[in-house]
Amino acid sequence: NEKLQWLKLNDRKDIYTTMVDKFEAKKYVANIIGEEYIIPTLGIYEKWDDIDFDKLPNQFVIKCTHDSGGLAICKDKSTFDFKSAKKKINKSLENNYYWSGREWPYKNAKPRIIIEKYMSDENNLDLQDYKIHCFNGEPKIILVCKDRYKETGLTEDFFDTEWKHLDIKRPNHGNSKTTIDKPSTLCKMLELAERLAKDIPFARIDFYTIQGKVYFGEITFYPASGFAKFEPEEWDLKFGEWIKLPNK
Repeated sequence: NEKLQWLKLNDRKDIYTTMVDKFEAKKYVANIIGEEYIIPTLGIYEKWDDIDFDKLPNQFVIKCTHDSGGLAICKDKSTFDFKSAKKKINKSLENNYYWSGREWPYKNAKPRIIIEKYMSDENNLDLQDYKIHCFNGEPKIILVCKDRYKETGLTEDFFDTEWKHLDIKRPNHGNSKTTIDKPSTLCKMLELAERLAKDIPFARIDFYTIQGKVYFGEITFYPASGFAKFEPEEWDLKFGEWIKLPNK
């Protein structure tokens, strides 16, 4: 966590702003690994009132391009709570991660609304994230986040690149109570993550696996803004030792 704070202050490249922008990142990533790994965009808008929902399909995902958490999922337009979604998105448009956690790449990110194709797996279940932690370009840890939208709440499980479950927790989220199978696409995700994280001291590259195919999620430089504790605490030190800081 201390090294992530150092990187906020000292490792500032203009391209990082592109990489955290949920719209611009798609073009950036597609140029490196290919368009086939990108979730289709249905529209990009300056404000809510610009959206013509009649032209959208029955299912879609709506979120802001410049932050995290401002997201609404429409599985059926006939039952979708547009009023609540508008309130959430408009509030997110006013957020700036730079001011809350000094995450520099977000400082000049342009607030916009992006609508994407709704993606689900073969069982029509909510997707689980594969968050690949890369240290100086090398994938070392995979965090699996699942059950985000269930009443039981988000679970987090850490694995090494050989899919060995690691005894790591973050205080706010427990491990899954069910076995998480090794995804058939693990090697491909690790390969793509390594390409996207090249020459970066630390980056977390997120993917989804949908019906056997890999899709890019996002790039994060400071998970939990570098403030999340680890249990046991020794993992904070271990992760930190894997980050080789650049010269200023």
